[in-house]
Amino acid sequence: MNTKYLTLILLLLITITANSQKKNEVLLTINDEPVYASEFKTVFKKNLDLVLDESQKDVDGYLDLFIDYKLKVTEAYAQGLDKNEVYIKEFTKYQDQLSKNYIYDKRVTSKLVDEAYQRSLEEIDADHILILVNLNASAQDTLIAYNKIKAIRDKAVSGEDFETLVKNHSEEPSAKTTGGKLGYFSVFAMLYSFENAAYNTKVGDISEITRTDFGYHILKINDRREKRPKISVSHIMIFSNKDAKEANPEEKINELYAMIMQGESFESIAKQFSEDKATGQKGGIIKTFGPGDLRAPLFENAAYSIKEEGEILKPIESAFGWHIIRLNEKFSIPTFEESKQQIEKNVTSGARIRVVTQATNNKIMSEYGYKEGVSYSPFFNEFVTDSVFKKKWVYETIPAEEDKILFTIGDQEVRYNDFAKFISEKQMLTKVYTVKDRMFVDYYDEFKNKTIKDFYKNKLELENEEYASVLSEYRNGLLIYDVMQKNIWEVAKTDSIGLQKFYDETKSNYTWKQRVDAEVISAPQLANAELVKKLLNNGKNIEEIKKQLNTEGKINVIITQGVYEIDQKELPKNFNAKVGVSEIYNTEDSNVVVNVKEVLPQATKELEEVRGLVISKYQTKIEEDWMKELKSKYTVVINKKTLKKIKKELAN
Repeated sequence: MNTKYLTLILLLLITITANSQKKNEVLLTINDEPVYASEFKTVFKKNLDLVLDESQKDVDGYLDLFIDYKLKVTEAYAQGLDKNEVYIKEFTKYQDQLSKNYIYDKRVTSKLVDEAYQRSLEEIDADHILILVNLNASAQDTLIAYNKIKAIRDKAVSGEDFETLVKNHSEEPSAKTTGGKLGYFSVFAMLYSFENAAYNTKVGDISEITRTDFGYHILKINDRREKRPKISVSHIMIFSNKDAKEANPEEKINELYAMIMQGESFESIAKQFSEDKATGQKGGIIKTFGPGDLRAPLFENAAYSIKEEGEILKPIESAFGWHIIRLNEKFSIPTFEESKQQIEKNVTSGARIRVVTQATNNKIMSEYGYKEGVSYSPFFNEFVTDSVFKKKWVYETIPAEEDKILFTIGDQEVRYNDFAKFISEKQMLTKVYTVKDRMFVDYYDEFKNKTIKDFYKNKLELENEEYASVLSEYRNGLLIYDVMQKNIWEVAKTDSIGLQKFYDETKSNYTWKQRVDAEVISAPQLANAELVKKLLNNGKNIEEIKKQLNTEGKINVIITQGVYEIDQKELPKNFNAKVGVSEIYNTEDSNVVVNVKEVLPQATKELEEVRGLVISKYQTKIEEDWMKELKSKYTVVINKKTLKKIKKELAN
């Protein structure tokens, strides 16, 4: 992707003052559609420091970028990309997320955020018993399940062994093997009602009965402890899936560990030999993480087992390969202010959203007015047939005389037909119901909440300038992405004939530097490097050399082999490429001898070897040609008088 396009993407940060544009002077028109001076000035001031090309940092240069951006948005609408189902779905998803910051009752959200933070400071160890019952079960089945769990709780409270009760009564599939043990967990790890039961119960006590989507639960709280903080570690990694010609990964990681124990720098070994390239070049350091962040339990447990900062753990194997781990630092638990943003996000996207939604809907109904209409129940019990249980119910428009008003929110009347459409769509996405009454209660609750929220979202874009601005940015950003995907990126990937032709015309730009097929032997001690050189000259192979020098558990040499370009990091600086055993190169970290088997001359890279790079450059050419077409297709007229005023204003 070229610099020009990256700069255009930055224009997605535009802040549009929609309500005031009519009062502003027109800077330019695109096919008679106005673009206002205020928009350009805001963008120019906001993004000037982000422009990479110095020639585009004055008003005239930046105007070229701005026009290109506007042309792409215009073309996206012309191609009907705003009607695309994928675009609409993605935009709606973002609109829902953005609107949460404006819609939800902040007092209720704040209370839940405070609660979640306090819980985040603690981990709970609990066992539980589950009696299964679906939310859509009949009243009789629900009562039977409740009576079962109540009887079990009575036994637990009276002192009967909880693990025995688990194995005899719990209907959780793995209960007999796990004994109902959940281990330690913290906030957001469980369903909200389940979490409430855990945090509202003292150690040693049995919780009250709680209901989730799975059924009825009771918990026994075994322990509460402070949550483990985040840590910083470094590691050296050797992948498990090595080529046959390479050393055994376990053997190699043990060799590297031995070198560190002999006094070699952890960072130096990581830079030279770690196969996790992203961390290796930084001396092995991994981004700070907490329990569960890496989704690699074996690695995390090993890292957390290290007690002292600076301590290095013996090699361990994870699902990805072999590691040497060093603990760098243990951090403190984040403060409320440090955690607040993430907790707010979790609160407004998880089970707690039901609490927030109800409070918010009450606020919206109070602000705009709400009036109940005719009940849905009698009509829909007949109108919706039992085929809905098999997700095959077909919606037919309800005649006007029967299309009653369910409720009115503000100036919007919500009718039977609106709910019927919702049921038709919802039946395909929902769990299987067996009882209409239960299904309608759930559906209507969701339908009502969604309708009220959508009503307020639409009002927001008309009434809240900040919200409208940010939403407009994202809307245009998605359209730019889609129009580029369709007209540039996808074309470059699928036009094999055009790509081959472009490669043939430019292949002189893709060449291998001089390369060597070589064995690279590193030795911390100069004397060992000298011995390596002597043994190579005497015809010894690398396995024989390793066997002779790496003895009694001490690693004196590390050997790698492959085909390397002359300036690759595996080779020493100022390396003289010629067949045979090299001189000894003294590097910052080691002493290196290179046994060159073959010197490969400069050569043109085949298309398959540089496909990604060629596609990128081909995209740039396609975009340049496409922009020429857009500038021919659309008439752009610049108001020179307004432009002159802008230059004068920005100069001051």
